Amino acid sequence: MTTTAPAADARNLALAHYAARGVLEHILDRHGVTFQQQVALRTAVTADAPLTPDALADRVGGYLKADPADIRVTLDELLTRELLAEDGPHLRPTDAGRELLAAVAAETAPISARIWDGIPAADLAAAGRVLAHVNARADAELAALTG
Repeated sequence: MTTTAPAADARNLALAHYAARGVLEHILDRHGVTFQQQVALRTAVTADAPLTPDALADRVGGYLKADPADIRVTLDELLTRELLAEDGPHLRPTDAGRELLAAVAAETAPISARIWDGIPAADLAAAGRVLAHVNARADAELAALTG
């Protein structure tokens, strides 16, 4: 019996996204952090330079396709929990914020390794190229709808 792989389409992409996100959210729940808070905190940690609240909200909103005003609420939550701190006009991650991300990464690393284990490099490269095209095209379509 021969089985064929399902064609890549929006449904399969969504199913893979939500399956992986479900794993991450399970771990985030242990730390009392939401997915959106984790994305915002990771964005602050990985930024080349400290960002203003508006710049951070815009960047995270762009990643999540979310209203920057909603992201500002998330940033306020991170400030209240002292995972981000104000530094003049900028926000910077605190040691506690960095430690939280490190703990989440340590917990997700072995699970991620099992999820990705055995997938041939050529398949990952092809999937990466397809996902980059889908992302660019979806961003263009969203811009046309909202512009």
